[in-house]
Amino acid sequence: MLLRPHHRLITELPALLLLLFTSVLLTEVNAVADSGSQSAGNQITSVVDLQPFKTVQSAEIHMPDGKLAEVTLINLNSNINQWYILQLSDNHKKVVEEYHLENPYPHDQRLTLNENSQPRLALTRKGVAVKDCSSLQLIVKGELETARKSRQIYAPLCNGNIFLRNPTRGHQTTIETVTGFLRDRLPGGESVVGFVKDNFFKDAFLEKAQTKEASHSALPESEPGLPAPADINPDFANQLIFPAGLGLQLKRRAKGVLTGQWYSVQDNPGIFVSLIQPKAIAPAILNSHRNRVNRLDNIESGALAYLIAFDLDRFDLGFTIGTEHPRVGWSNRTRDSVKIKGIPGPDGIETIAPIVANGMISPVDSVSTVATFTGGFKRAHGAFKYGAFAERNRGSHYGFIERGVVLSTLQPELATVLVYDDGTVALKTWSEEDNVNLDRIVHARQNGVPILEWDSESQQPVPGSLVAKWGAGNWSGSHDMKLRTLRSGAALQDSGGKRFLIYGYFSTATPSAMARVFQAYGCSYALHLDMNALEHTYLALYRQKESHLAVQHLIQGMSVLDKTRKGAYIPRFIGYPDNRDFFYLMRRD
Repeated sequence: MLLRPHHRLITELPALLLLLFTSVLLTEVNAVADSGSQSAGNQITSVVDLQPFKTVQSAEIHMPDGKLAEVTLINLNSNINQWYILQLSDNHKKVVEEYHLENPYPHDQRLTLNENSQPRLALTRKGVAVKDCSSLQLIVKGELETARKSRQIYAPLCNGNIFLRNPTRGHQTTIETVTGFLRDRLPGGESVVGFVKDNFFKDAFLEKAQTKEASHSALPESEPGLPAPADINPDFANQLIFPAGLGLQLKRRAKGVLTGQWYSVQDNPGIFVSLIQPKAIAPAILNSHRNRVNRLDNIESGALAYLIAFDLDRFDLGFTIGTEHPRVGWSNRTRDSVKIKGIPGPDGIETIAPIVANGMISPVDSVSTVATFTGGFKRAHGAFKYGAFAERNRGSHYGFIERGVVLSTLQPELATVLVYDDGTVALKTWSEEDNVNLDRIVHARQNGVPILEWDSESQQPVPGSLVAKWGAGNWSGSHDMKLRTLRSGAALQDSGGKRFLIYGYFSTATPSAMARVFQAYGCSYALHLDMNALEHTYLALYRQKESHLAVQHLIQGMSVLDKTRKGAYIPRFIGYPDNRDFFYLMRRD
């Protein structure tokens, strides 16, 4: 039975309540001093200064008015070779214009500054100059200025061989707008948001499985390359689940799907779906590591979980931050005792300027993109308020890297999604020793502590040591620390010589239920992503069908996050920018 209310109702009703609270709290705003102001004389480091692998080229040029100016080209990570900052400075060395350039072909193509008497950008591919780039003369700016004025999110330069990233506003839902206002502008706003969460989101998306005992064994047809099925209680071996919320078409799906088994997605090779209720998990798993996991209550034991697996032999993983989130300043959870006075964030920066975050997949990557899903917590919740992590590393703010560029420093002992320069995807707990490989990291996203980790002694996956500790684990939730809610997570499974990235959608769960499910599927590592609403747990699949892009969602209700314009369907993250960070999977050629 599907117990989920209409998505727009669950989105708009809390927003209206929050607006009522806002009118009460507004009277208190003027009485609160701005504690985040900077002390005079304190120098704030720019995001450019955080980059350990950048290279810088500079040259002087004569401007049309006869004055000297300086042009500087910064490759923000010369190993990854994707993002550049172009700066134009006046004769007093003051930067007056900055451009964020993206190289879509980092393995073959390189952008340099030709430092002759008339400096210009030189674009080469495999050592040979790319044609049609002569218009990038820096004295008159030409194509660069035209691209800036176009306001295209990815403005093409050099016949599309390189892009100028222009600033834009990312989409956000009504409730995100209101909660963001409360958290950013009003004292006590976080507790108002918490009240609405506790009373309107608990079990709001609960889906109780419609089940039926199969009359005979109904295993999926034998198919090579499937992920390993879940280890389940034999009593559930013939239980068919009829998923009312599933928005994907499955290959050879008849009447229902067997608990814990994998089914191929129709017309999308290398992608598989499985469904399970935690109560169907093998007793040996449910009874293991009881000191690390809370006992599951009847509601979350029966709540349906949807899992979707991607064969990493077939796909590359990408990551993009949103136009607004995650931010780089201090989280409001950070204790005063670990803050550094006079700096606006744990890395010394408050914004990532001159880097442009545009919350959208590039035109080059979008061609091969087959799936997207939302990322992790916002900065507001991306640091620790309680426990040992709150007392070290300035509150242990969750770090993230995009295109080889450090936007927020990766913190030790936090669960991390990593993509290396050879395409390898890893999920692991970051350590100080991992910094030796920092030059190879293309993307990284941290999100708290592990839900599941590999135990080298037993050679088995075990629940993370903080899964049952709400405050110390920073799991978010209600004030009584017992909130079940819609949650999502990611995991890795190694099976049959293959590696699978698994995304889990839990219709209502605590981290303990998530740990048991990932444990049942034999995952080697798992971490939390986001929670509470469909926009925060969104996953969509794409398939080119004749002349248009066919879009399907893991859960049917997620379709309300996409847009239509003049009859055309516009998918989130591909068709329009978003304020939230997200991951995407691209099919390999």
